[in-house]
Amino acid sequence: MNAPRDARAPNRRDDYRGFLPITTRWMDNDVYGHVNNVTYYAYFDTAANTWLIREGGLDIHGGKVIGLVVSSGCEYRAPVAFPDAIEAGLAVERLGRSSVRYRIGIFRNSEAEACAFGHFTHVFVDRQSRSAVEIPARLRKALSRLLVDPPSG
Repeated sequence: MNAPRDARAPNRRDDYRGFLPITTRWMDNDVYGHVNNVTYYAYFDTAANTWLIREGGLDIHGGKVIGLVVSSGCEYRAPVAFPDAIEAGLAVERLGRSSVRYRIGIFRNSEAEACAFGHFTHVFVDRQSRSAVEIPARLRKALSRLLVDPPSG
């Protein structure tokens, strides 16, 4: 049985605060002729980490703090296939002391509604000990610019 679609789901461009163009690749397509479901998680990761690096100054190679994904999910509404031009919409639904929950939508060829949308949560930890730490001020400031109200329902 199919679950009912939530009309209030975050699937429109105005549900997001930042956008990143992503190039689909030939290898993203699966044998069914569309982007494989697991590839969307790579798009999500690319969008969030690009924002953290460019806007928040995250040093992925030598910084003391890193973000680890602790949960994720995705809902698929329409297929994407190479060579579609896509954008990842990015928003922050929840910004805690050491964690952030992102909302991410994948938009095909400048369409108004997302082909897929989902969420994932980063917990920021000390690179060595892997213990949760407070989100550094510069990262928090960059993430705050993406804050939206969480979806209702």
